[in-house]
Amino acid sequence: MDWLSRMNAALTYVEENLDGEINQETLSKIACCSSHNFYRMFSFITDVSLSEYIRRRRLTLAALELQNNDIKVIDLAVKYGYDSPVSFARAFQALHGVTPTEARADGVTLKAYPKMSFQISIKGEKEMDYRIETKEAFQVFGIEDIFKVTSGIHGDGFEASERKPSDLWDEGFANGANDKLEADSGDLPAFVPQNMGKIHAVCDYRETEADTFPYMLCAFKSANSKTEGYTVADIPAHTWAIFPSEKHPWSELGSTISSLYKRIFSEWLPTSNYEQVNGLDMELYGEIDGQSYIELWLAVKKSDK
Repeated sequence: MDWLSRMNAALTYVEENLDGEINQETLSKIACCSSHNFYRMFSFITDVSLSEYIRRRRLTLAALELQNNDIKVIDLAVKYGYDSPVSFARAFQALHGVTPTEARADGVTLKAYPKMSFQISIKGEKEMDYRIETKEAFQVFGIEDIFKVTSGIHGDGFEASERKPSDLWDEGFANGANDKLEADSGDLPAFVPQNMGKIHAVCDYRETEADTFPYMLCAFKSANSKTEGYTVADIPAHTWAIFPSEKHPWSELGSTISSLYKRIFSEWLPTSNYEQVNGLDMELYGEIDGQSYIELWLAVKKSDK
């Protein structure tokens, strides 16, 4: 089954379980990637988080049921995963602009969000630079945290109350941990472009719980690195698809990363004859001519299609 078929099979699973539990481990198996990576790909491709898509689909189906049968609001709330009729009614009105009771009336205007499916769209707007490189195993070390998989990546990818990878960066800048990691980093290995900085990031480099993923602010381990007090991670030998960004101001870092990931997941992966390995990727940060520069590294293998 190719990448496109797996993504659509995962969406079919979501659709078939809108009135029940959407199990992240099952979703991960169908998509043949971590649940975090599926949520992330979904959000970059569609510009909406998976949790928001599920919410819209459930409330679309709930509106149809209100108009076509006499089901009680409390039963609809339970059916579509809400804790109470009050929380269901609040969500329903936020989406449709009317209460569940008002939705039963003739002539009322409601919103319908159809089931999505993934297709290849050939745009040809702009060329996309990439290179394929095979690298031996290496080690990184740094500041690690484990994050909960929820809504994937959309905007910053998380609800306001959730801890997210950008918080790890902000904390490191605020408390001096990033400066210390840079001082302890040592030399860049020869296989890394030497215009890169010393602090980077790696994601999904080891298994955690089904609903979590690891993320580390890291440096490459070298002979003169000081690794005491840090987490050390082994990165196996892989083939990497490497995507360089254009030069950009630091203030445009977030939008540059988002745009690059979106093109990777929506344009390159579906047509490349490669697939990502376990969601493993790295963000390498550097500077050219006084401006920021990024390389996104995705561990890949030839697809079976």
